[in-house]
Amino acid sequence: MPQLFDVPGWSVAEPTASGSKSEKSSKKRKRPTSDTSSKLLSAELNLEKLMDKLRESTKPDQAHKAESSGKFSLGKSKKAKKQSQDKSKPQQPEAPLTREISLPKPLQPAGKQLKEKRRSFQDSRPEKRQKVRHSVDAPQALLPPRTQSKSASPDSEANLTAMQKSMRASLEGAKFRMINENLYKSDSQAAVQMMQEDPTVYREYHAGFRHQVQTWPTNPVQQYISLLKSYPPRTVVADLGCGDAALARGLLPEGLIVLSFDLISDGMYVVEADACTKVPLPGSEPESQSGMGEAQITDVVVCSLSLMNTNWPNCLREAWRILKPSGELQIAEVASRFTDVKEFEKVVSSIGFRLSKKDDRNSHFTLFEFEKVARKPYSEKEWAKISQRSSVLKPCEYKRR
Repeated sequence: MPQLFDVPGWSVAEPTASGSKSEKSSKKRKRPTSDTSSKLLSAELNLEKLMDKLRESTKPDQAHKAESSGKFSLGKSKKAKKQSQDKSKPQQPEAPLTREISLPKPLQPAGKQLKEKRRSFQDSRPEKRQKVRHSVDAPQALLPPRTQSKSASPDSEANLTAMQKSMRASLEGAKFRMINENLYKSDSQAAVQMMQEDPTVYREYHAGFRHQVQTWPTNPVQQYISLLKSYPPRTVVADLGCGDAALARGLLPEGLIVLSFDLISDGMYVVEADACTKVPLPGSEPESQSGMGEAQITDVVVCSLSLMNTNWPNCLREAWRILKPSGELQIAEVASRFTDVKEFEKVVSSIGFRLSKKDDRNSHFTLFEFEKVARKPYSEKEWAKISQRSSVLKPCEYKRR
């Protein structure tokens, strides 16, 4: 079959199927030709020449190395000698190395682990410095005890503002009204028990009373001081329900003898006594049908706004007992308390007195002057009937301001 691309001088052998397969599958290296072997020989010669040159250049260094190797050998021999000596000694058995193996921790609930972590974190945190408050107030040791006095001192009153003074007055007024109402609606024995359980009640009441007096047009105690100043010296006056003993303070400098009685003693002027039960002064009940009693020393008895308790007629009974024959009984009461003035006069007269004077010109108070007269002795039943008539005096209730 003629070739398509025949070129003169070229001949291409037809490949066989087996030949093509062998060429494709053969992967063996071909042997080097004569050119490559000649190149390798020349490279080996050159390498030998280079090695000879290197040997010649390193001869002086070898001498130096020999000296150093001698020294090294001496040191080596010493070391070998020492090792031989050590071998001659009996060797002690070395203690076996032991490793401590930590045991695993017991499992804990997840909540407990969280708590322990938080606790350890809080313990590791630095502690906060506590704030120190410096008080500008006086030390507690220097402060007066609360039970000494509830009333305001002049220095503390001066430091208060107008609003604080007003609030303080309102508070004291409220306390006064509460105590006042309890006293007017109970008998004297309940009042004594209240005062003994809390002595500050007595001081608070009279502090409020003094504040209340400032709003009155006149004070009955001042009227009695003006009246009794004209009495002869050494006149004995018994002030029943004296309060803070204003009558004694005003009359003692005038030469009169004033004996002051109230539920609580102040340690100076006031003698503690329940005037509705027993006044600690000499005197007696009548023994005959028209008797005056005996052993009395009192010239005048004053009851200035003191007929407060529901058993107030017993106070007038004690006034009759301690008064001299024809002695005076001075009574001042709030005008609004009377349900019937005439009935009040009858109750007082039934105890053994006769009305001498009455002054009702003041819009706030009514003043009475009675004289002691003879009477018959009463049984306890008769006294009980008189006491039941005590409702002629109503409780005094002060309005809120």
